[in-house]
Amino acid sequence: MAEKQSILGRIAQLTRANVNALLDRAEDPQKMLDQMVRDYTSSIKEAEDAVAVTIGNLRLAERDYDEDVRDARDWGQKAMAASNKAEELRSSGDSAGAAKFDNLAKIALNKQITAEGEAQSAKPMIDSQNEVVEKLKAGLVQMRGKLDELKGKRDQLVARQKSAAAQKQVQGAISSINVLDPTSEISRFEDQVRREEAYVAGQAEITAGSMEDQFAELADHSKDMEIDARLAALKAGRSPQAITAESDDAGEYVPGQTSADPHAEDRTAY
Repeated sequence: MAEKQSILGRIAQLTRANVNALLDRAEDPQKMLDQMVRDYTSSIKEAEDAVAVTIGNLRLAERDYDEDVRDARDWGQKAMAASNKAEELRSSGDSAGAAKFDNLAKIALNKQITAEGEAQSAKPMIDSQNEVVEKLKAGLVQMRGKLDELKGKRDQLVARQKSAAAQKQVQGAISSINVLDPTSEISRFEDQVRREEAYVAGQAEITAGSMEDQFAELADHSKDMEIDARLAALKAGRSPQAITAESDDAGEYVPGQTSADPHAEDRTAY
């Protein structure tokens, strides 16, 4: 049983680890910081509403307190006026009238005592609420300051994130064209160019050999023509002119060319 619980616990832990890893990869710092700013702004708005309600209730209590104080003062003045009137009527011998105003003075004094009691009971609560309101206001000021600080941190972190992303992109671009790497694209292109140069050099060499063969063939053809010319001269009974080192009056001997007089050799033979 203990082993089963241990396995289930490990599975649950592994599941939480995988979920947390997925969340970490899915988190966008800028979006998360923006959401934090929105949440904190919403919290400040709720706090402001709560403080506004508290202040409103305090102001109502203060108005009620001021009204109780005014009522106590007014009833006191009325009691004094009724008592003075009773004494005046009593001095004039009107006992019934004096008793009537004495009763009115008592009623006014009772009202005064009630108003004073309400004011005195409300005073501690009002003082306490004033302290609470001041603390709430101070808390709101701190929250607004924290919000401004959070926004500043958010802007700094977003700027740093964008800078890091730009640097990462630049570093990736640089590493993809490393000219010192023999397996890089530049080395591959260099090999292609070298093969093209070697091919062109081979073609030039082949072309040069072909031209030499053509000139050699041309020379062989000229020699065959001279042989045919000399054979024709022999068959005609003429002796072909030999090549001499010096030129005669007619000029240098040209292979295949006979004497200017075609019958010269014939006359010599006779």
